[in-house]
Amino acid sequence: MKIKKLFIFVAIFLAAVVSSQAQNAPDQTKDLDSLYAQKLLKPGTVAPDFILPMMNNYKVQLSEFKGKYVLLDFWATWCPDCRKDVPAVKELYDKYGSKVEFIGVSFDVDHNRWTKYVVDNGMKWRQVSELKKMRDAEISKAYGVEWIPSMTLIGPDGKVVLSTVVLERMAKALADIAK
Repeated sequence: MKIKKLFIFVAIFLAAVVSSQAQNAPDQTKDLDSLYAQKLLKPGTVAPDFILPMMNNYKVQLSEFKGKYVLLDFWATWCPDCRKDVPAVKELYDKYGSKVEFIGVSFDVDHNRWTKYVVDNGMKWRQVSELKKMRDAEISKAYGVEWIPSMTLIGPDGKVVLSTVVLERMAKALADIAK
């Protein structure tokens, strides 16, 4: 009987401790950028220019969009969080694509898998890739991408407006510039 009472006491104590920690924990979405976006380019930084091949082998150069807002969406087909975010990114594109140039930057290494995913999922904005792993891609080094999905919004002046791993923050920034 004593063991049963001790077990119940320990279970109640642990439940109280876990509940207390959950209530005192910071908002997780506020913390995600501090955990995963530390090396992303900071606002005000001049965005590095790049020339990357698109799925159809045409090339995209960032500087051709000077004077416009550009959203870089860093992702890959092998990334579960990236795949989960695709519908929300599509909504952002549908809503703001006439005011902001969207460029998906994939870290896939298999061209066929990448292009099939883009077509099958109706990702109508420009898609580019070096067809290199994230850690090996020059663009990930230039933009400080160590975690995906990540997004960088570049202003018409060529400077970073926002870099984040939190989709809701990017949605708010796009809503602010669309006013």
